[in-house]
Amino acid sequence: MGTVAPDAPDAPQSPDRSASPGELAAPGRERRREQRGWYFYDWANSVFSTSVLTVFLGPYLTEVTKSAADADGYVHPMGIPVRAGSFFPYAVSASVLLSVLVMPLAAAFADRTGRKKPLLGAAAYLGAGATTGMYFLDGDRYLLGGVLLVVANVSFAVSIVLYHAFLPQIAAPEERDRVSAHGWAFGYASGALVLVANLGLFLGHEALGVAESTAVRICLASAGLWWGIFTVVPLLRLRERPAVAHSADGAARAGLGQGFRQLAGTLRQLRRYPLTLMFLLAYLLYNDGIQTVITQASVYGSEGLGLDQTTLIGAILLVQILAVAGALLLGRLAARYGAKRTILGSLVAWTATVGAGYFLPREDPVWFYALAVGIGLVLGGSQALSRSLFSHLVPAGKEAEYFALYEISDRGTSWLGPLVFGLTYQLTGEYRSAILSLVVFFALGFALLLRVPVRRAAAAVGNVAPGRI
Repeated sequence: MGTVAPDAPDAPQSPDRSASPGELAAPGRERRREQRGWYFYDWANSVFSTSVLTVFLGPYLTEVTKSAADADGYVHPMGIPVRAGSFFPYAVSASVLLSVLVMPLAAAFADRTGRKKPLLGAAAYLGAGATTGMYFLDGDRYLLGGVLLVVANVSFAVSIVLYHAFLPQIAAPEERDRVSAHGWAFGYASGALVLVANLGLFLGHEALGVAESTAVRICLASAGLWWGIFTVVPLLRLRERPAVAHSADGAARAGLGQGFRQLAGTLRQLRRYPLTLMFLLAYLLYNDGIQTVITQASVYGSEGLGLDQTTLIGAILLVQILAVAGALLLGRLAARYGAKRTILGSLVAWTATVGAGYFLPREDPVWFYALAVGIGLVLGGSQALSRSLFSHLVPAGKEAEYFALYEISDRGTSWLGPLVFGLTYQLTGEYRSAILSLVVFFALGFALLLRVPVRRAAAAVGNVAPGRI
C-alpha cells in the first residue's frame, strides 16, 4: 500500500455539502434543542447495555436455564441439545447474527423514505417492551428469556443505527465532535445512575423483603421502562428530513425486500470511497480491542487476579462514571486538536492501559481500580469521536446505510478479539498474556487510522470537513 498524504492544513471551510435537504436550515436555538433531544436517546437506551446485558441477565438467565435442564444438564430448544451454561451466549450470538441481517434492511428503508424517526420509535419501543417483559422470566421459562433477549438486542441494534444517522442532520460539521461526545456522556451517566439503583435493590433485597429472583426481574423490567419513557424526548424533538431524491416507487420497493440489494449497491459504492473503507477497517480493529477489554476485563479480574465479585461490580461502576468525564474531556481535546489526532492519542492510552494490566498484582483491588480509571477516561471519548469522525465520511442521503455498515463492522466482527484472547490463554495458560495480546488491535488500528487523510476522505464523498478534524 502506498503512502497516503497527510491532510491539508486547516483552512476556512464552506458549509457542509453532506446535509440532507433542509438539514441545518433551523436557527441555532432550534438546532440545539433538537441536539438535546437526540442526547436523550443515549440516556434512554444505555441502561439496556449496562444493567441488562453486562450485569444481570447473563447470570440470571443461566440459572433459569439450569432449572429447566435435564439430569445431564442439557435443555432442548427445538429438539437441539444445549448445555444450560451455553444457552445465554448462544442467544446473544443469535441476536447479533440476526441484527446484522436486519440493520441494513431498516437502514435502506429509512434512507429511501426519509422516515428515520418512526422507525427509531418502532425499534425502541419493541426493544423496551421486550426488556420490560423480562419481569415474567421466572421458573423454567428459559425459552421466553431467549426470545426476549433476541428481540430486545436486535431492536436495540436497529435503533442505534437510526440514532447515529441523525447526527449529520442535526449538527454542523464543526459541532459534531461536541454533540457526539455529549451523547455518549449522557448514556454513561444514565447507565451508572440506573445501575447504582439496581445494585441497591439487588444487594438489599433481604432487608426489603424481596426474593433475590424478584429483585433481578425488577431490575431487568426497570431498564425496559426507563428505555421506553425517555425515548419520548427524542421522538418529540427530532425533526424528519425529506429523503434525497429516489425514484417514485423507491419507498415501496424498499419495503418489499429491496434492502439487501440496496446494501449491495452501497457496498459497491463504498469501493469508490477507499478512504472511507480504510477508516472502517481501522475502526473494526481498534473497536474490537475496546469491546474485548470491556467483555473480558471481569474474567481477567476474577480468574487472572483472584478478585471477588464486589470488586468487579465496583470497577464496572467506576468505568461508567469516569466514562462521562472522559467523553466530555476528549470532546474538548478534539475541538482543539481535531478528532483524528484525539482518537490516535486515545489509542496510545488504550495500549498503555492494557499493557499496564499485564503487570497488576494478584488480589489487590486498588490496582484493578486504577486500571478501571484508565479504561473509563478513554472509553466514552474514543467511541464518541469515532462516530463523529465517520459522519464526515458518509455521502448525503446514505446516512443510515453507512451507519449500518459502521455497526455491522462492530457487531459482525466482535468475535475476533475474544478469539485472540481465548487462543492466547489456551496456548499459554496465562490470563496476563491473554490480556496483553489485545494490544495488537490498538496498534494495528492506530497504524491504519494514521494513514487516513480524513479531509480528503470527506471531500471524496462530497463533504467539506470542519476547520479541525
